[in-house]
Order: sequence, then structure tokens, then C-alpha cells
Amino acid sequence: MNNLAFFKGKKVFLTGHTGFKGSWLSRILILAGAEVTGYALEAPKEAKLFDTLQLENNMHSVIGDIRDREKLISTMQEAQPEIVLHLAAQPIVRESYKDPVGTYETNVMGTVNILEAVRQTKSVKSFLNVTTDKVYKNNEWEWGYRETDELDGYDPYSNSKSCSELVTHSYEKSFLKEAGVAVSTARAGNVIGGGDFAPDRIIPDCVRAVAKGEKIAVRNPHSTRPYQHVLEPLGAYLMIAQAQYENPACAGSYNVGPGDDDCITTGQLADLFCDSWGGDAAWENLYQGGPHEANFLKLDCSKIRTAFGWKPHWQVAQAVKETAVWYQAWLAGKDMTAFTDEQIRKYFTLQEIAFL
Repeated sequence: MNNLAFFKGKKVFLTGHTGFKGSWLSRILILAGAEVTGYALEAPKEAKLFDTLQLENNMHSVIGDIRDREKLISTMQEAQPEIVLHLAAQPIVRESYKDPVGTYETNVMGTVNILEAVRQTKSVKSFLNVTTDKVYKNNEWEWGYRETDELDGYDPYSNSKSCSELVTHSYEKSFLKEAGVAVSTARAGNVIGGGDFAPDRIIPDCVRAVAKGEKIAVRNPHSTRPYQHVLEPLGAYLMIAQAQYENPACAGSYNVGPGDDDCITTGQLADLFCDSWGGDAAWENLYQGGPHEANFLKLDCSKIRTAFGWKPHWQVAQAVKETAVWYQAWLAGKDMTAFTDEQIRKYFTLQEIAFL
């Protein structure tokens, strides 16, 4: 069970805070009363959640590249955090085919740099590296991957995150465990939620299309993915970070994903979105080939359920509904900070988590 009151007054260092997941996580931590320092590249010029939520007014935001080791170390040492959450990454599979070197530099050497910063900052007690469900060697089998299965992502993005896991394990064994830093990795499935404007993601593509009155183009309608609302893994990340802070024996690698019933095809997700959006929303199959992407991917999340009693609370239909209403509110010009806060409180109340 989470207790967000734990984070009140805690110094938290968050990489990737200007991104989609990072912005939601920053807002949760701000509401919980944490002292948050964020380190990330500036968000893209198009509409972005970080600016929409005016997060810079409520945290210490540092614009920097995790490939810049000296600046990263200096920023962390100035912040003196107790908890470090590493979310910064190049997260798009197709982009990794266009720029494999940049993807490896960010996702592998970026991880080396953040771990080196942790090694040199004596205040840190809890470190969590957020990777992906795509770290596993994908055998296209029907059962979920477990934390003990082989790491060997296929494409440059997935493989770079597999490497990030190995780097983390090495630093833990070589330096951090002896220094009293609890280290975990979290492997999450595909997330959806309001405020994602990235290219080559199904929900942002849906929103862009319906906002223009166009049909939604779905390029891989038969690919099965473990979809979940962004608040699901974020709650799990905070749970892991707190648990290992209080008891280092809780450190480890954890899958974070939805139940089996919420592993659906991209086409089914598009159907749910159109139903939730209403009106003339519709999609069409525009599969035209392209670089390799896994067709079937599912996680076995029994470890995190057993260790912490964690479970998802918004089934995929509810997750899509909450996502659609967020974007509709945004298009209507509503106060999105207040709207986002309402969704956060709604979710964490549903989880029966202590909230300030």
C-alpha cells in the first residue's frame, strides 16, 4: 500500500521530468509535498504537458542532457536528494531506427551517468531506473515474461533499455549496495493518459486525428500490448522507491503491467477510444509494413503483487475513458492543472492510498 505522505519533505531527484510520464510524476510528488528537482531536456515545441501544468512554478527544473555527465553530477550534488527516479530516455521504437547511436548514447550512457552521479552523491538512499517491458527477448509466446527471463531487446530502443538494466545491475553490485543505496528497476508496459503529445503513439495519433475531423490511422492494428493508464506504473514506482528506502531488502527488478484482460490489440484500443470520444470518431487500418516491432508482448506481474500487494485499479476501458475526457477538457480550454489534480486524487483515493 502506498503512502504518499511518506514523500512530504523528501528530496526527490527526477530525470525526464519534462516528458509525459515525468510531468505526471512531478505533479504527484508536488501534491505529496516533496522537494522535487527535475533534470531533462526541454520538452518539444508542440503542446506539452510540463508547460500545460505549469510545473516549473512548483519545483526546481533544470534543463540539461543526461549525456552531459559533469552537469548532471553537479546538479544532483547541489540537490542532495534522498530518492532518485530515472525516467529520462529516448522512448520511441521508430526513432531508434532513425538514430540508433543517439538512442544508445541517451539510454545506455545516460544510465551510466545517472548512476555515476548517484555514486558520487552520498545523500541518496533509494534509486529506481524505469525501463520497459521491451527489455525481454521476445519469443512471441502467450504467457507473460517474468523478471528472471532473458534480457535481449530486438530493436535499438528495446536493446538499449536491456543494456540499461545490465548497467544498473553492475553499478549496484560494484558500488551502490556497499554504499547503502537500494537499487531497483521497473519494467512497465505501454502507458496511456492525458497530455501525451509524442509522435508514433496510438493515443496522441487518435487525438490529433479527431481534433482535425479525420479518421484515425492505425498502422499495427493486430499488435497486442499491455496497455495501462499512466497513473498505474507511477504509483508502483513510488511504492518501490519508498519500500526499498525503508527496507533495502525490497530492492530488485519488477514488472509493472495490467491484468491479462487488458492486453489488447491496437485496433481494440482504437475502438475503445472512439467509443469514449463519441461523435464521428473512427479509425482505419493503414498497415504499410515498416521496421520490426513485436506482435505480442505480455508481462507476468506476480512478483510486485506478492511483494507489495500492488495491482492495477483502472481496467483498460476506464483508462481510455479517463484519457479521452482529459483531452476533451484540454481542447475545451479548461484549467488542466486542476483537472489533472482531480484525476490524480480520484485514482489514488480508489487505491485507498493515504493522500495529503
